[in-house]
Formats: sequence, structure tokens, C-alpha cells
Amino acid sequence: MTSPSPRQETHRPEVEALINLWKDRPGNLIMALHEIEKSLGYVPRDISQQLARGLNVPLAQIYEVLTFYNYFRLTPPAKNKIQVCMGTACYIKGSGDILETLKAQLGVQEGEITPDGAFEIENVRCIGCCGLSPVIKVGEKVYGKVKPDDVTAILSNYSA
Repeated sequence: MTSPSPRQETHRPEVEALINLWKDRPGNLIMALHEIEKSLGYVPRDISQQLARGLNVPLAQIYEVLTFYNYFRLTPPAKNKIQVCMGTACYIKGSGDILETLKAQLGVQEGEITPDGAFEIENVRCIGCCGLSPVIKVGEKVYGKVKPDDVTAILSNYSA
């Protein structure tokens, strides 16, 4: 008896339900990928393989979609995403210094995840809180009128 190939080993019931929901509908691949991204925060390779089999789509086509749209991630997100607003108001009031302080304290660059998976820094154009500039957002919480000296205290709220 031969052992199953890696393609046959992965089977997640929730993905099978998604495949059954979208199998015969137009735009099914992107809609299925959106649901996976929304649920997990990224699209793991084993799920891409299961989708390829279930939707009868080449795996290469799935990766074309995943790498074309910046909405999709191929790796798990950090526990806490830190968005640093670099819109005009925030930038003029020092968000660049806040970004540099975050990078120094966390030891990562923009788009990277700390080794413990706790934080990721993202440079964004505008959070929409110009009256509070400079602004950073950690998860869903917005911090306004932030100074570089405030970064340590803000990060301590998310430790452990």
C-alpha cells in the first residue's frame, strides 16, 4: 500500500463547504479566497491546494490571484498590526519619527513581523483621524497625538 501524496493529505471540512458553496458560480475563486482570508487572515498553501482540487482550477492560477491583489496574504498575520499614518497632517506632525521609533523598538521594518509574531508595522496613507495627528492604530484602537516617547507605553499594552 502506498502512502498518500501530500496533495491527498489535506482536507478541511470548512474548505469543502466553501467549495460546495462556490463551485458552480462565476467569480468563485476570488470569493472563496476572500472568505478564507477573512476567516484566517491569510491563505495557507494547503487550503490553496484543496481549493485547486475542489474548484478544478490550477494551483498556479490561485497563486496568480493571491500575488496580484495586495489584499491577500500568504503568511499568517501578526497578532497586532500597527498602522502608522503617513498622511499629510500626520507626516508634518512627526509620524515619520514615530515610525522610526517603532522599527527600532520592535527590530523589524515595515511589512515584517516580529519573531514572536506579536507585531507587524504597516505604513498607511491616511487613517482618517487628521484632527488627532499624528496617529497610529494598533488593531482596532486608534492612538492620537502620539509622540515617539509614547511608543514604549503603547506597545506595553499589547505585551504577553
